[in-house]
Amino acid sequence: MASLAGLLKEAGFNVSGSDSNIYPPMSTLLADQGIEVKPGYRAENIPRTVDLVVIGNAVSKTNPEVQAVLAAGLSYTSFPDALARFFLAGRKSLVVAGTHGKTTTTALLSWVLHAMGRQPGFMVGGWLKNFDLNYRVPKDDYFVTEGDEYDTAFFDKEAKFLHYRPYGAILTGVEFDHADIFKDLDHIKGAFRKFVELLPEEGCLLVKFKDPHATDVLQAVRCPVETYGLDPGADWRGENYRFASGEGRFDLVHLGRVQGEVRLPMIGRHNGENAVAVAALAIRLGLPAGEVCRAFEGFKGIRRRQDVVGEKNGVTVIDDFAHHPTAIDLTIEAVKEAFPESRVWAVFEPRSATSRRNVFQAAFPASFRRADRVVMAGLFAPDGIAPADRLDPERVVRDICAAGGRADYIPDVEAIVDFIAANRQDRDVVLVMSSGGFGGIHQKILDRL
Repeated sequence: MASLAGLLKEAGFNVSGSDSNIYPPMSTLLADQGIEVKPGYRAENIPRTVDLVVIGNAVSKTNPEVQAVLAAGLSYTSFPDALARFFLAGRKSLVVAGTHGKTTTTALLSWVLHAMGRQPGFMVGGWLKNFDLNYRVPKDDYFVTEGDEYDTAFFDKEAKFLHYRPYGAILTGVEFDHADIFKDLDHIKGAFRKFVELLPEEGCLLVKFKDPHATDVLQAVRCPVETYGLDPGADWRGENYRFASGEGRFDLVHLGRVQGEVRLPMIGRHNGENAVAVAALAIRLGLPAGEVCRAFEGFKGIRRRQDVVGEKNGVTVIDDFAHHPTAIDLTIEAVKEAFPESRVWAVFEPRSATSRRNVFQAAFPASFRRADRVVMAGLFAPDGIAPADRLDPERVVRDICAAGGRADYIPDVEAIVDFIAANRQDRDVVLVMSSGGFGGIHQKILDRL
């Protein structure tokens, strides 16, 4: 919502808003744009002269400002509808959808188009270091959007990405997630099925190779579909992947023909796959293959995605957003690849709506198998989850230990910091994974070190 406010302000609209809590970096972004933020939700915050009220999906119909909008008969819409109305109409909308990797892939696509001399608009769910922002007003035909499958608003329970009018899309894979709104995997597949059916015949879709659930949603797609990945058999393939000198390197190959070498300044094979998808889509849009491959070299990364936040006394602290078992496994694998001589600590806070539930009780232990030490924190806001539905982090720890791993359950942030400080070794890497702030644990660890 803050990014949408910034887009609208830069596009020439007068913008103000409300929120219950506002903090950096979004509070700084809004202040720099001169956008007034009214703390708390009160009916008097809604001016009767407003032309349009954009209602986010975090508020319900009982919200006092929503009630004021309805009582006054003011025009209102949702976040994704506003984005489509003001920024996607008349442009080629490029959407990255999927359970994992959306933010990184969207950021990479935005950067590659920019580096190629295009001036795309974009909205990304992470902070792009190249731009020190997570949005940009378009100045050409393209707008790149992270396609979220979460619901739209209290008055529209369909997925956000169904509003995004896709011309070209990347589907990074489909797994069960968002247990607070989707009842099972088939339910979430239904949302993705509706999304791919929106693509026009002249558009294109890149789908992760060997993802069975992604394949399941393609029955009614009208546009050309190609697969991507690092495995033999993919239409667009990264061959000879290796990690050296801080870069993932591979040869981009399309149907047996080499397009160029990609040098990606990111860790992890999964990010190599993301780069293959981005390169494939950019080339499908008509951009020169060799220049597309070279464009990745200038990418500076995204905050909170394998983000090194500091190094003190021989210990490196990394921040990551991972909260799904698959993402946790891939992130630990990437860090082990980048720091092959180090012990890797995996410190995890069950914070997202799904990770706090027991739907992944059996899957979580194996997702930490590559870590040398594991610390499970307590559930964030456990009272928001019914006791019968809550994840049991102590059981996760017992199962990790039973499988031969080393794991500890430490519910308190300060106690976790003490434990790491007491047990750390030179060259350790502490990978902190949470979908939220985790009590500022990253800086607290660095301060103790």
